[in-house]
This record gives sequence, structure tokens and C-alpha cells, in this order.
Amino acid sequence: MEKRIIMKAKKNTISKVLVLGGTGKTGSRVAQQLTEKGWPVRIGSRSGTPSFDWEDAGTWAAAVKDMDAVYLSYYPDLAIPGAVEKIAAFTKIAVTNGIKQIVLLSGRGEKEAQASEDIVMNAGIDWTVIRCAWFNQNFSEGYLLDPLVAGHVALPAGAVVEPFVDTEDIADVAVAAFTEEGHAGKLYELTGPRLITFPEAIAEIAKAAGRNIQYQEVSMEEYKGMLAEYEIPDDFIWLVSYLFTEVLDGRNTYLTDGVRQALGRAPRDFSEYVKRTAASGVWNG
Repeated sequence: MEKRIIMKAKKNTISKVLVLGGTGKTGSRVAQQLTEKGWPVRIGSRSGTPSFDWEDAGTWAAAVKDMDAVYLSYYPDLAIPGAVEKIAAFTKIAVTNGIKQIVLLSGRGEKEAQASEDIVMNAGIDWTVIRCAWFNQNFSEGYLLDPLVAGHVALPAGAVVEPFVDTEDIADVAVAAFTEEGHAGKLYELTGPRLITFPEAIAEIAKAAGRNIQYQEVSMEEYKGMLAEYEIPDDFIWLVSYLFTEVLDGRNTYLTDGVRQALGRAPRDFSEYVKRTAASGVWNG
């Protein structure tokens, strides 16, 4: 089979990029890649300079000042009540302050995320949308890490398959959108190359880590009760409930070729992620 390679020209001018969530799973990788390419980066976070806080709109104008482009990721998720309104308000401030390009990290299968996409698409500036669902790195850089280290993972997820996507692929596409021609006005829906269930993912991690990690399927009510016992904040419990009941209802059980559309190559496989992450020892505590 002939390998299809997409060649995109580099942009003639270098943009100054504000990376929102610049210390998070995708933002940190976007910031690192842009910095390595010599592109000026400003980290948008509460610890950044200037500080950026989604809960304080008074910080937004200073964060976008003198910037040309924004990597727009919303923490913890675009599905959170009030997120769409904040995206609309931020986008207005960004455009008013001279931002010429937004690359939005969106959620696959979330109607609130699609509403945010519409806001960015109609802002009157260059845009690229990267639509994803579950990240591979949720198993190593998120809330699933502690249960994996403990050797027992209980989730309200069974036979539904998910096309887990690697945040390295997300970052690669985002950086290409900033540094290459040909990505403006494009919506890339990213998935991994295969569909797997949560129990299968846990089993693959256990094998690679050389550990006995038990998986237990529980009801949503049982899971919410477990989170409450650990004094997890109510808004996070709401988000997890939404993701495991509505988003993980089978609506995303199909693969896309978004990575190939954007980069001309296949997406990274979950097993590749598991192999390199197991070698780091993170799942061994």
C-alpha cells in the first residue's frame, strides 16, 4: 500500500502563542514543542506570569496582551456548567486584544464542546479545532494513576469500547496548526488506531508493568459513593458521572483518521503508550 505523506509549508512568520493549561496533559506538550521550535510561548495558568485563571475574568486581558495566537483548552472540561459562557467571553476578549488564531481542544461527543467550537469558528479569526475523547495519559497523569498504583481499579465501565488517543498526537496536531500552513478552518477529530474497553486497557497496563492489577466494574451510584468517601469535590464527581454515563454510552465507538489528515501518519497505538510509560516505573509507585 502506498504511504500517503502530507507536506505542509512552514509559516513565514512566527507567532507568540498563549498556551492555556500550559502545565496540563496537552498544554505542557504543546508548550514544550513550540519552545523547542523557537516559538515564543506564554504559559496560561494561575502560576504563570501574568497569571491566568478561568474563575477570574479580570486576568484574561493581561494574559492575551501582545500575543498572536492561543491554544485554548478549558479545565477541567468543556462539559462543566458555565464553560461555554466563559469560552464566549474569553474569545471576545482575545479577539479584541489582537489574537489572530485560536486552536481549540474540544470534546468528542459533548454537545457543550460543540457549542464552544461554534463560538471559536465564528470569531472572525483563523481557527483549528482538535476534537478528542479519552486520553491515554489519564492512566498515568490523571485520576486513574492512584488506583493503578494501589493495584485495584473500580470504574462504572464494562464492555463499551473507546478509541483512546495519545496526548502526544494531540500536541503534534496543535503545534502543526500553529507552525504550518494548511490547517486553518479545519476540524480534526482524533482517535487512536483501535477500540478497547477499560478492562482491556487495565489488563494491558498490568501486563506491561509486571503487576497484578484487579479491575472491578461498579455501578455509577457505587462509584459516586466511593468518590464521596475520598472527599472528592462535588463538581469533579459530577464531571466523572457525566463522562461515564453520557459520553461513554457508545457514541464514540468508532475510529477516525484525524491524525492522518493533519500529519500524514497513523496515530500512536495504546500499546506504544503503555510500553514507554511502564518503562518509566510510574505504575509501580
